[in-house]
Amino acid sequence: MNLAELLRQVRLLEIVTRDLVKDVLAGGYTSVFRGRGLEFSEVRDYRPGDDIRTIDWNVTARMGAPFVKRYVEERELTVLFLVDHSSSEVFGTRVRTKAELAAEVCAALAMTAVKSNDRVGIALFTDRVERFVPPQKGKTHVRRVIRELLSFEPAGVGTDLHAALDFVNRVQRRRAVLFLVSDFVAPPSVYRAALRVAARRHDAIAIQLVDPRERELPDVGLVTLREAETGRWMFADTSAPGVREAFRRRAHAVDRELAGTLRQDGVELIRLETDKSWVGPLLAFFRRREQALRH
Repeated sequence: MNLAELLRQVRLLEIVTRDLVKDVLAGGYTSVFRGRGLEFSEVRDYRPGDDIRTIDWNVTARMGAPFVKRYVEERELTVLFLVDHSSSEVFGTRVRTKAELAAEVCAALAMTAVKSNDRVGIALFTDRVERFVPPQKGKTHVRRVIRELLSFEPAGVGTDLHAALDFVNRVQRRRAVLFLVSDFVAPPSVYRAALRVAARRHDAIAIQLVDPRERELPDVGLVTLREAETGRWMFADTSAPGVREAFRRRAHAVDRELAGTLRQDGVELIRLETDKSWVGPLLAFFRRREQALRH
């Protein structure tokens, strides 16, 4: 992709997501992602109605009159996207590929975060972490993040979620909102140890990318299939109901295992499909979080 085409795609993606960020996502984002707590602001003289627990006794003793400490909410956050760019991500049979879906939703979330004056960073991985852009603030920086999402050409073909999570656990010491974006084709047992560490340190959210053809086989007779990450070829008789049913059951079993593992480890799951809008599932996630925060 040449520079002119890249800049055109960046601009197009900004236009497509701009109204969503301003009118739909911004309110939900600020409601469910909070800062690290309260930050000291100033000391001022005591006024009737002030909570006596906020009295600063050292200043009060020094000044001979009561003074209280004032705090403000520390809103600033760090948002880090850990995005899978293995070969299986270029698969897509309907509206878009999984990689294109990842770019859309990450761009919208990144622009929403920057609108809230949060820092945004990104790590792109395959069987290794191939690109890392440390978190920073500002519209110029978020455009760089979007450019990386659109222009990145991976060297690796496989997926190593454990290595990617381990990288984040080493480089991101400060607590962050961590979006882990992948199709999660690897068994959870492969990366679970690193996932547990990340879930303890960060507010971790998994975004699972799914294409309909990965869940249901069409009845089109004998087909040849190639596994994108291993290059392995196989044959399947899709005209046989038993073959289609076994494929469907296995796919849904993988989804159940992933959802159960994430739930046990305290990681929330957003499931997005390439042939559907990602806005609804994202807003549903915001609503779930808002309800949980009220209780």
